[in-house]
Amino acid sequence: MASRSSSLASLLVIMILHLWNQQFPVLLSPYGENFYDHSTGRCSNGRLIIDFLAESLGLPLIPPFVHEKGIDNAIAFGQGVNFAVAGATALDSSVLETRGIVNPMTNASLRVQLEWFKHSLPSICGNASDCRKFIGNSLILMGEIGGNDYNYPILDGKLINEDSFVPLVIDSIVSTINELIEMGAQTLVVPGNLPVGCSGAYLTICGSETEEYDPKTGCLVRLNEFAEYHNELLQKKLNHLRELHPNVNIIYADYYNAAMQIYRSPEKYGFTNGGLKACCGGGGPYNFNSSAECGLTSASVCDEPDTYVCWDGIHLTEAAYKLIANNLFQGGYTTPQFNSLCPTSIFSSSM
Repeated sequence: MASRSSSLASLLVIMILHLWNQQFPVLLSPYGENFYDHSTGRCSNGRLIIDFLAESLGLPLIPPFVHEKGIDNAIAFGQGVNFAVAGATALDSSVLETRGIVNPMTNASLRVQLEWFKHSLPSICGNASDCRKFIGNSLILMGEIGGNDYNYPILDGKLINEDSFVPLVIDSIVSTINELIEMGAQTLVVPGNLPVGCSGAYLTICGSETEEYDPKTGCLVRLNEFAEYHNELLQKKLNHLRELHPNVNIIYADYYNAAMQIYRSPEKYGFTNGGLKACCGGGGPYNFNSSAECGLTSASVCDEPDTYVCWDGIHLTEAAYKLIANNLFQGGYTTPQFNSLCPTSIFSSSM
């Protein structure tokens, strides 16, 4: 990818963002309170990593494929489209259910999102030949996906057999990447998992006197090691894909270490309220309470979200996402380095 102007035709996104269903707190205020139109349905108070990436590439904010009027393939998605669904998993719901795991939010797994993408192509790029060229000139962001496959059982108190379950999740992601490459994809960004042991929800639900905490960050060591295991296995699979497809740019995005830089020194980056306590929540040491989640009337929201890393106990604030995006796409937390393949502008837009 030589430059944005010459070869980035569009930005196609498969990640976790929007679900139009009024039973979820994420669709209520104060979610999106610092977004330009104050729209809810965003898993933060404002912009997300994908928004900062789009802005840095000179693209408009990426519209969701699933929106409040349902699925509409007639919409012109010439400069990008987001196929994400909040709460989505890499594995199909039927696969999760065989392991006693229930996704209470959606059955729109990664495979379902890929089918939406395929179904939408004729309205976006026309015939098969044009679509192959279009996909080849596009940047495809694969997630972050896979985290919810672990969130549901862990937060429900279930044990996970890492040796069998994590490879299953990774294989689902890799299978989708393979299919996209067969369709013509030439440049893909594949994120790893975030350090979930630093999540207020995990710290509240899984924390105990018998758990080991990182003395530098206060994060749960066991759960961060679990995230690192997922990421290590994913990188091994990506290396194998690079061997099979040497002409395809497969970029690993190290969300884990891009975020850990903040958790190790939150005040250095202006997060004077620390890295672990949520801005919006229902009380407790980490301001997370599953019976008083952010968005419900029983929860409260802080006055200065930019001084917090954590937004609601699970997701991060706009300020944290901006810094992580900068670490990823302007720094050294991608392999190969993203801005050597896809030059971007400096992340200097105002918060």
